[in-house]
Amino acid sequence: MRDFLQEIGASLSRNKLRTSLTGFAVAWGIFMLLVLLGAGNGIIHTYQANVNTNALNTLTIYGRMTTKAYKGYKEGRNISLDNRDLKTTEENFPENITDAGALVNQNNVTVSNGAEYVTIRLNGVHPNYDHINALKIVEGRFINPIDIREQRKTIILHKKTAEILFKHTSPMGKFIKASNVTYQVAGIYNDQGNDQNAPAYIPFTTLQQIYNKGNRVNLIVATTEGLDTQEKSDAFETEYRKALAGIHDFDPDDKSAIYISNRLTQYQQAMTAMGLLQLSLWIIGIFTLVSGIVGVSNIMFITVKERTHEFGIRKALGAKPRAIYKLIVAESIAITTLFGYIGMVCGVAATEWMDKAYGSTTVTLGDESATMFIDPTVDMSIAIGATLLLIIAGMLAGLFPARKAANVRPIEALNAR
Repeated sequence: MRDFLQEIGASLSRNKLRTSLTGFAVAWGIFMLLVLLGAGNGIIHTYQANVNTNALNTLTIYGRMTTKAYKGYKEGRNISLDNRDLKTTEENFPENITDAGALVNQNNVTVSNGAEYVTIRLNGVHPNYDHINALKIVEGRFINPIDIREQRKTIILHKKTAEILFKHTSPMGKFIKASNVTYQVAGIYNDQGNDQNAPAYIPFTTLQQIYNKGNRVNLIVATTEGLDTQEKSDAFETEYRKALAGIHDFDPDDKSAIYISNRLTQYQQAMTAMGLLQLSLWIIGIFTLVSGIVGVSNIMFITVKERTHEFGIRKALGAKPRAIYKLIVAESIAITTLFGYIGMVCGVAATEWMDKAYGSTTVTLGDESATMFIDPTVDMSIAIGATLLLIIAGMLAGLFPARKAANVRPIEALNAR
């Protein structure tokens, strides 16, 4: 066995440059496969983490602009949601809507505590808003049904806002002013952002009354059940648009009049797209790898041609075709194994570097920030499996050159120049 390995090493070392260039193609193929899969995993993990912080079985409904004329109304009419739409959502769809609420806001409100102040947006919401949008209550509580019913002047502050207004003291139960209205702090929330201008939350009915919003609603949010397929979601949206069309007199077939965002179906569509992305990365990586394997096969054919005289001497001295066959295949496997392992190590190191360098990178959009690259690594079983696949491919790459070498006739090989 030792002599056999020494023979393979001597054969490969005779053409160091050619062996190195061929091996580089193999190493580059496995390296690119792992890096591409790692980057793809980073994108997929980021999306899943950002989505999973929010409830998936939710709808968000916005009023938009009509694109069709209807009952004497011209197209281009703005549809503004109001309390009637919220009531319809709550009462007309008991099979699909389990909890409905709404949001109305007031921008550029100065909130103060003594000499300390900050200008933020006030959001009037219902109790379901924190669950739907994954607000993390770190102290106290969120808006509750009694706040809504009694139009209480309670307020939920962002942690950063509370630190500005109250410095190092607890704000719980204390009073602040917003537009000359006194509110009692009922809770503190936190999220992925760290913005002093993050919105504060007060009861929906309180904001409508204090800021003279009438029955206006900016958007409706609701948790759902049973809308787990695109077909069910489409059927619900059709009926829902008909119900709101009856209130606002727009064409029920005008999908631009209101916008319905279904997180569950969006998530399913996005995961399908992520699956296609990962499949594409696999295809690109594998074809890159195949190009290296083809290079190995071509080099082995050249090696066989150059060593035809040598194989003739071996056969003349009694070497069996199987021995020559075994030698060529072993050389092919040696190249792919050695350089494939180098490529695997470099690929795993590159994905670990991506994780360290970019794994905590965040981007801030408005009041929110999110991590943009999470765990861009490849499972070690995939890395090892890819390398084993590469070794098998290396064996296959050597089969045809080995067959050619094994079938060389001694008399022809000895006469070869």
